[in-house]
Amino acid sequence: MTRTSPGPTVGVVGGGQLGRMLGEAAAPLGVELVVADPTPDCPAAPVVRDQLVGGFEDESTVRELAARADLLTFEIELADPDVLERVTEETDTPVHPAPETLRIIQDKLVQKRRLADAGVPVPEFRGVDTADELREACEELGYPAMLKARTGGYDGRGNVPVAGPEDVEAAMADIAGPAMVEEMVDFERELAVMGCLGDGERDTFPVTETIHREEILRESVAPARAKESVRERAREVARDVLDVMEGRGVFGIELFQTGEPRSGSERSSGQRPPEGEILLNEIAPRPHNSGHWTIEGCHTSQFEQHVRAVLGEPLGTTEIRDPTVSANVLGDIKKRQDAVLSGEETVLSTERAHLHWYGKREVYPLRKMGHVTMTGDDREQLLADVRGLRDELTFRA
Repeated sequence: MTRTSPGPTVGVVGGGQLGRMLGEAAAPLGVELVVADPTPDCPAAPVVRDQLVGGFEDESTVRELAARADLLTFEIELADPDVLERVTEETDTPVHPAPETLRIIQDKLVQKRRLADAGVPVPEFRGVDTADELREACEELGYPAMLKARTGGYDGRGNVPVAGPEDVEAAMADIAGPAMVEEMVDFERELAVMGCLGDGERDTFPVTETIHREEILRESVAPARAKESVRERAREVARDVLDVMEGRGVFGIELFQTGEPRSGSERSSGQRPPEGEILLNEIAPRPHNSGHWTIEGCHTSQFEQHVRAVLGEPLGTTEIRDPTVSANVLGDIKKRQDAVLSGEETVLSTERAHLHWYGKREVYPLRKMGHVTMTGDDREQLLADVRGLRDELTFRA
């Protein structure tokens, strides 16, 4: 694609922090972004060419976005694949990744079935719609188990642990809709691979270790503190996942590295996963929180890679520069309030520390407001240091 001024324009459904970082990565390439988001002056607005104020699923907004862009992509799974499919067919504006990929990933049960059918290793799972079905499934899978809403869940929302039979009724009531239950995986660590699909190209970023608490990502460590054989197996599984996806772009592929198999849990093949096996958790058809470290840690960030990929331009190298650790800055207050961050002076005065502020006007408990990244040589020391810097940041008065 030749460059002119103005350059190629990418329309993005969603204008949150991912849209903001896509805009920051697109500008040096001479690529302009227009985003569509229902929140006026959304986080992406200051760094992109324009914002359309409209719902993620609103067809008139998506059509207007297509009229402004050379192609469409999305940074949130709340986009409507049926709307995207109609718009691309009627306007000849390409959409990447493909609407069919979004359709598969939006429904966790459909996602797991499609990946299992393709031979991707996944935890044992069942679709459940009633408490009786959940009880029966848990008797097969064993307690504890994890109940997940089939659609709409993120950052731990829509996930309910089921510790025992006494929790079944309340768990189904919490989900209040179609659900899927999975065996509770006894994992050694959680991993993530940012996979990339370009125009005839396929690649993966270095395997990342992700550290969660309350099911929300707190820190990412790259490369993951796992044996090279484990990291290579994670890349193999990620490549198998990419083979199922349609269209171009970056995909966040969340994985489990299993520990010792727990008693009573067997996979559908009749074989328990051995220690060190890799199981797929979930997929995001977009850049992902677990890949934010690539901004400073890799020669090409996940955001630049997504822009390159959707435009059909050559992918950048995924080579890591230095070991890198990233920590999320979350809302540490008890109720919704204006976002006023303090303590950033310590981060800004620390060598090799990088503060990313998402520009959200309001903060509420555990909302992702930014992140801090550090690069260096010793991952253990980096993790301790970045946690210390992150803990200096607060929204409390």
